[in-house]
Amino acid sequence: MKNKVAIIGIVGIPAKYGGFETLTEYLTKNLATNYDMTVYCSSKEYDRKLLEHNNAKLNYINLRANGIQSIPYDIVSIFKSLKNSDILLILGVSGCIILPVIKRISKNKIIVNIDGLEWKREKWGKFARWFLKFSEKIAVKCADEIITDNKVITDYVKSEYGASSHLIAYGADHVTNESFDGELIEKHSFVRSDYTFKVCRIEPENNIHIILDAFSELPDHNIVIVGNWNNSEYGKELKIKHEQFKNIHLLDPIYNQKTLNQLRSNCSVYIHGHSAGGTNPSLVEAMQLGLPVFTYGIQYNKETTKGKAAYFDNKEDLISLLNNTDRKDLNLIGTNMNLIAKELYTWKYISQAYGDLF
Repeated sequence: MKNKVAIIGIVGIPAKYGGFETLTEYLTKNLATNYDMTVYCSSKEYDRKLLEHNNAKLNYINLRANGIQSIPYDIVSIFKSLKNSDILLILGVSGCIILPVIKRISKNKIIVNIDGLEWKREKWGKFARWFLKFSEKIAVKCADEIITDNKVITDYVKSEYGASSHLIAYGADHVTNESFDGELIEKHSFVRSDYTFKVCRIEPENNIHIILDAFSELPDHNIVIVGNWNNSEYGKELKIKHEQFKNIHLLDPIYNQKTLNQLRSNCSVYIHGHSAGGTNPSLVEAMQLGLPVFTYGIQYNKETTKGKAAYFDNKEDLISLLNNTDRKDLNLIGTNMNLIAKELYTWKYISQAYGDLF
């Protein structure tokens, strides 16, 4: 008889966006033949509600998976999963506040991926930060197994809580290099020349302001950033301030993977400004494509790229990298990124690591 695995804490599958959603997409694709898997999904995000996907059952919760509703969403998912699972894989800590109760009333094996120290993000208020930190503490205390996605977080869990964890990152080999099609060339004139590229949520922790301030002083360097500019005052203000520059191209979110891959695959440099979180999916995807990576010099990013990318800490550093890194050095960085991704960030490798825990 197959072990029954419930996956909790994501918007759902088929994956539309997000690192945990993509992770679940490939865990079900690679492991659902060996395990009886159920994925808990938000009914608010899916007009068409499939009963199964990748041989995994889908169970819908009538709450949103993000924001303040993520807490009851995860808690309801956890309770609903108890009777129909042997193993709970909880992605994120929002609902882990309930785990002391769960440990008393069930014998299910609990595995928690604590994500990237969500409580450190500036977007959260004081209470939200306290709650997420407390939930993280409960998760580490109550889970049978803890997953961390970056060695920096593995070391943090050890020093902060005296606990061991399993280091399992993300796969990236679902992305492919794509040549431009005629429609994209017609739509975006910037693709006819060299450009730097970035895709991310438009949040202060991703240091979009540093990147845009640098490019506003480099009129001969094009930058293309894809993100949710209209979802925050931070994004709206940056867009108003910088869209006047002819070399700065600010695009709304792109959910078509082929279009996104065309824009990413053909950039001259991929820039990664994240200063929070662990191993970021968009970074390992850029590495898989063999792109030259300039990344914010926080330790998470240095660990992900194994010290082989180019790093900046401020606007001046970034300007210097853009002006002084020649084509030979860019090619070497891109080659190293691809070699690291092929060794460490494949879905077969990642799925097997989760399978070993199950």
